[in-house]
Amino acid sequence: MQTVDDVLSEEVASQRFNAGALAGFAALAVLLAGVGIYGVMAYAVSQRTREMGVRMALGAGQGNVLRMILNQGLRLAAIGVGLGLLASIGLTRLMTGLLFGVKPTDPATFVFVTIALLAVALAACWIPAWRATRVDPVIALRYE
Repeated sequence: MQTVDDVLSEEVASQRFNAGALAGFAALAVLLAGVGIYGVMAYAVSQRTREMGVRMALGAGQGNVLRMILNQGLRLAAIGVGLGLLASIGLTRLMTGLLFGVKPTDPATFVFVTIALLAVALAACWIPAWRATRVDPVIALRYE
């Protein structure tokens, strides 16, 4: 004798494991993407330290420098998210077995994921952009 909850739990155990593993790998992928974007932007800002110093010495404000760095990073992230959306729409047939109660082409899911990925990219770009605004023009010009 078993309860209905026990029988149901045993029936969906493999699907639950697959969904949990997929969610874990997705979280790891988002973490790696954020670290990668941070690394690329930090390297780009460090290579452009002299340029930031010249811009600030000629009167560019911290807001202008911050906006410039954020635009550069978010432009690349938007291109990546766009290509990812196209690929995911094309590969939705592979996911139909893992989805319950959601259509593979659910627009709300695509919108939420797009916003979440752009938020991760913004957070990853923010620290290097903030550091770029703290560049002292005299030190940056004397750097090399």
